[in-house]
Amino acid sequence: MTKRKSENYVNNKDFLDALMLYRKSVAEAEASGIDKPQVPRYIGECFLKIATHLSYKPNFVNYMFREDMVCDAVENCLQYIHNFNPEKSTNPFAYFTQVTWYAFLRRIAKEKKQLEIKTKILEKSGFDEVLYTDNYGSDMAGYNSSHSDMNSIKETLEMRSKR
Repeated sequence: MTKRKSENYVNNKDFLDALMLYRKSVAEAEASGIDKPQVPRYIGECFLKIATHLSYKPNFVNYMFREDMVCDAVENCLQYIHNFNPEKSTNPFAYFTQVTWYAFLRRIAKEKKQLEIKTKILEKSGFDEVLYTDNYGSDMAGYNSSHSDMNSIKETLEMRSKR
């Protein structure tokens, strides 16, 4: 049997060619004094594929804000597209994967900081003031279940704040 050739989701050679063409068009635009051209759709798709596939790695797959991580990564790739130099490296896939990786780490740090701020606000204001359940009607079963839900939320928050 012949071994099946694996097909990469981003073809590095085509990606490099597209980046070189874009850099050439940017240089021509700057020389003639007009605005930078728009990034080609193919390059944007490559950025999105790199970010999406990297977000499925075990390091990142379980975060609730995974879509935000992907968006940040694509934005950073577009922001740093001019830093890629084909004379130094012919591997744009590796370069933009690193850009994506660090964008993910920055988003995780931001979200962790926001979670810490929320937890501190809850601790300082007191859980009872923030977590309040209405006791409508005389149904004690409903009251007990909502009260136990509130207690489980409190316990979770307290556990997270101790970490």
